[in-house]
Amino acid sequence: MVVLRLKRMGRRHSPFYRVNAMDKRAPRDGRVIEELGWFDPTAPEDQQHSLKNDRIDYWLSVGAQPSDTVRSLLKRAGIDPTPGKKLETAAGN
Repeated sequence: MVVLRLKRMGRRHSPFYRVNAMDKRAPRDGRVIEELGWFDPTAPEDQQHSLKNDRIDYWLSVGAQPSDTVRSLLKRAGIDPTPGKKLETAAGN
């Protein structure tokens, strides 16, 4: 199973995180499938994150599960964190 979760980077007492698509069995700072952005909790509010929205939408559409922290980060960025296929409403239906 693929999960979207944070990978800790940065120095001691200066946290910095990367948002990654990873295998659920991989360790927290282990091998990633794809890097999807970053999150800096010590930066000002408007400069705390940078995310690849199209790639995150892809991983969510194929069933990747976001961690609780990534889910709240996606909500703040305006991305729907629900996994699974996004249904498009057709005009003819």
